Amino acid sequence: MTQTRAALRPTVLTALLAALLSVLLAPAPASAASLQEVTGFGSNPGALKMYRYIPDGLPAGRPVVVALHGCTQNAAGYASGTGWTALADRWGFSVVLPQQQSGNNLTQCFNWFEPADIRRGQGEAASVAQMVDRQLADVSGDPSRVYVTGLSAGGGMTAVMMAAYPEKFAAGGIVAGLPYGCAQAAGSPYVCMYVGATQTPAQWGDRVRAARPGYTGPWPALTVFHGTADYTVRPANMTGLVDQWTDVQGADRTPDVSDTVAGHPHRVYRGPGGNAVVETYGLTGMGHGQPVDPGSGETQCGAAGAYFLDVNLCAAHRLGKAWGLG
Repeated sequence: MTQTRAALRPTVLTALLAALLSVLLAPAPASAASLQEVTGFGSNPGALKMYRYIPDGLPAGRPVVVALHGCTQNAAGYASGTGWTALADRWGFSVVLPQQQSGNNLTQCFNWFEPADIRRGQGEAASVAQMVDRQLADVSGDPSRVYVTGLSAGGGMTAVMMAAYPEKFAAGGIVAGLPYGCAQAAGSPYVCMYVGATQTPAQWGDRVRAARPGYTGPWPALTVFHGTADYTVRPANMTGLVDQWTDVQGADRTPDVSDTVAGHPHRVYRGPGGNAVVETYGLTGMGHGQPVDPGSGETQCGAAGAYFLDVNLCAAHRLGKAWGLG
């Protein structure tokens, strides 16, 4: 037995050296893309920061997704927590990530409730629109395939962008957000968040139409995700969004599809042309946050954490599929 071990030693050493050399001499893996800050993207009247994610080797003519973080969050955390950057690598699109500054809002909420920030050509809305223009120019993106989404205050600002700049966006995804003009309709952002505003569908729709006078369409399609146990932004706001955008789109408020996805109620409202113009996911038992489904499966994305809630459904993946990104 001693002789056998001695005879094996050179063979073992040779194998170890070969393995070590193969690691040392192997070509370095391709570097992954990273978040970049962009300055000088326009007059920036809302004093926001612009970040973006561009997958390595992204060809021209690809879609652009604008992703707006929630209160207390930042661009980098929202980019990774939602799964948007991983999906950008997988499907081939770029992501624009506006970031609020504490000088504008102490808790880093986008100011979805401030009249000066929600009007076309003004404040934060104009800053985000300038980011879109800069991104399209820099990556030669497809202007007909620009999408906007956001969580909470970012969801409120998503509604702002859809209303004030409808010609820039093919569709929007609002997560735990609010209808356009909700704070003004309710008389206070807090009443809007905790109770909801009382408006008829036509009144809701008029608020959107007034944001872009004379615009005749097409209007962006809307997908909404909202937890049934959200006590920060009440689910009544999802009802307000359905009323608002079905009215804008000329659709009725009877869903054409009523089913479940991953156990959660799902509704689709079709417009006069038969296309889906409003879609909702009522996330059973979910509180305030972004739905994620961590894992490596085909439909999985995102990472669980504060305001990133694992409910076996990833909002970013569902939006990407609805928008034809992947």
